[in-house]
Amino acid sequence: MKINRFEFIKKIVSFFVLYAVNLVTAWAVVIPIETAKNALILQTDADNRLLITYFGVKLENSSEYALLNAQMKQDDNRAGVFNHAYTPSGTWNLVEPALSITHSDGNLSTELKFISYKNEVIDANVQIHSVLLKDPVYGTEITLYYKTYINENVIEQWSTIKNKEKGSITLQKYASANLNFVDKDYYLTLFHGGWGREMNPEQTLLSYGIKSLDSKLGTRPDSFMQPVFMVSFDKPATEENGKILLGTLAWSGNYKMEFEVDPYHNLRLIAGINPYSSEYRLVSDKEFETPSFIYTFSNQGIGEASRQLHRWARNYRLLDGNGSRLTLLNNWESTFFDFNEAKLINLFADGKKLGVDLFLLDDGWFANKYPRNDDRAGLGDWEPNRKKLPNGIGYLVKEADKAGIKFGIWIEPEMVNPKSELYEKHPEWVIKQPERPEFYFRNQLVLDLTNPQVQDYVFQIVDNLFGKNTEVAYIKWDCNTAIYNANSSYLQKTGQNQSQLYVDYVKGLYRVLERIRSKYPKIPMMLCSSGGGRVDYGALKYFTEFWPSDNTGPVERAYIQWNYSYFYPAIALCNHITDWSKVGIKYKTDVAMMGKMGYDIVVSNLSEKELMFSQDAVKAYNSVKELVWHGDLYRLASPYENPYSSLMFVNEVKSRAVIFNYVVTNRFDEKFTPTPIRLQGLNPEQKYRIKEVNLYPGTSTTLDTTAIFSGDYLMKVGFNPDLNQQRTSVVLEVNQEAK
Repeated sequence: MKINRFEFIKKIVSFFVLYAVNLVTAWAVVIPIETAKNALILQTDADNRLLITYFGVKLENSSEYALLNAQMKQDDNRAGVFNHAYTPSGTWNLVEPALSITHSDGNLSTELKFISYKNEVIDANVQIHSVLLKDPVYGTEITLYYKTYINENVIEQWSTIKNKEKGSITLQKYASANLNFVDKDYYLTLFHGGWGREMNPEQTLLSYGIKSLDSKLGTRPDSFMQPVFMVSFDKPATEENGKILLGTLAWSGNYKMEFEVDPYHNLRLIAGINPYSSEYRLVSDKEFETPSFIYTFSNQGIGEASRQLHRWARNYRLLDGNGSRLTLLNNWESTFFDFNEAKLINLFADGKKLGVDLFLLDDGWFANKYPRNDDRAGLGDWEPNRKKLPNGIGYLVKEADKAGIKFGIWIEPEMVNPKSELYEKHPEWVIKQPERPEFYFRNQLVLDLTNPQVQDYVFQIVDNLFGKNTEVAYIKWDCNTAIYNANSSYLQKTGQNQSQLYVDYVKGLYRVLERIRSKYPKIPMMLCSSGGGRVDYGALKYFTEFWPSDNTGPVERAYIQWNYSYFYPAIALCNHITDWSKVGIKYKTDVAMMGKMGYDIVVSNLSEKELMFSQDAVKAYNSVKELVWHGDLYRLASPYENPYSSLMFVNEVKSRAVIFNYVVTNRFDEKFTPTPIRLQGLNPEQKYRIKEVNLYPGTSTTLDTTAIFSGDYLMKVGFNPDLNQQRTSVVLEVNQEAK
């Protein structure tokens, strides 16, 4: 029989590969943590330490994972092991640790050895991989958890630390995740800002040393630096090309993310609670669980990675992520603090005239001894103001119902004005230094949510609103102050460490929100914090949506919403039409449509055409909102690279889409769309018709609405929305032609 030479060589190579695999796995434990497309591989070494040997697109032949460790030249006798899965401090390691502990005898060293591995299958799409590590001297147990969402290609990672000593230990650093990446170069994109200028992107090539993203603000930790990032591998990724990691920490308090390029030019990532002023005492046999670090990887660009994260968020994290949302009218810009029952009832009628679902009563409805007529008094006293609202909240709910609209309300339950009855009765409930002057931001202080009595009080604020007024349909939960002069009289009284305040505050907040959701599981709630001061997937377990920025100027919002869209699905973003800027109402409305639309305008001040347009716009929004909320997002043209922005939402079956196009410059001679914008996400074999929607009264489209295009044409050639200084905002609806 004639032997095929190629097949013979292939068999010989396979034999030696299999022999090498068996030789390596004779002592090594290999743990593949896989999603549909990607893999994170853990493997023990000769000293029984747990290493990360691979992260990226998963291999076709899983048996070859055992060969990876031999390729990773990371063991340096002078500096330890760089690719440890959870790097401890004080022993063999000299690089940045994920874990630092002071043991009960004062010793600062920790070693971790592999003990066991377990894989729990939750359902066809979700698995939890858990790896137990243990200090052979002190018995401290660390369990690393990797929860995989297979179809979404998302991993949610966290750790637990259990004290097995007889005395208490102190956690100095306790990260959620410690990852290792191997590539030529690493480009970090972070997002910074401040009030009214949230989510500004900045990309940098990571060099040797450590780049840190962190917050020390306590209650509104995201005010200056958001807890989200991108890392491009080898070269900067684009929307459609390149290797990209998107990551975020699900924690509503101080955080820290460290990116360390090690001596071998590999990238180490450590993410978790910020150890700043947060040493945590753990008594014997107790366990500390870190918040989860969430990440997704794609080798096909930023767009695919963000769509993966959006699907995960809608399916598994955002409250009612696959449900619907209410379009609302807020009274803030109509009245500020100056209102009464008659004014509000007129606004109910305005909301009904506009066509929205809900009226939201904002700040100023409460407090009597110190009436809430401005932001200097009353915060903390949550009874209705008898002068403004003599018949209480229940009366407003009934009047709203008569007008054919739902009723919602604003609260800021974590804060207190010094000029309030609550502060007079319970000064010990306030976070402050007893020997230092009180520092006020917006004339208020933060309540101490480490205290169970304060937790009960905050829960009762919400419980009373719903208990007495069962038809209240919505809550806007605000948080306007960071923690200054951090000190808890409760922790002092109970003999606990002040360094636990920042951590226990967030735990206390989550306990309150858990109680609220246990009793009121479906009530929509907006997460607000002077704009985007608190936006994270830890809080969004309890909220249906969030307020991205107090800056509602539509041109600025085009950028702000663009950057939030990398990490959060459109259904979570509250976008309101307001009087912030003088840009026309069509542009404002079109920008607001790219999420959960709302109004904060004086309806009675609208001209006849503006009112007609707005009424039609609500109807137009209702016709496309399912696409925006639940469709796949494709960013077609970046406002950072063009004088215009273009985004597209496509339904799951690729039969329908909506495209938002905006001019973002006022330069007279700018060339807007001289060439078509290439669409994405369609079926190349189907035919589509494109029409312009949400036109202003008295105007007509400049587009040919009779033309029919193949999906192939639209994705390879594109479509020109005809943007110019007279057509600064164009919304297009794409529909598949019936066969």
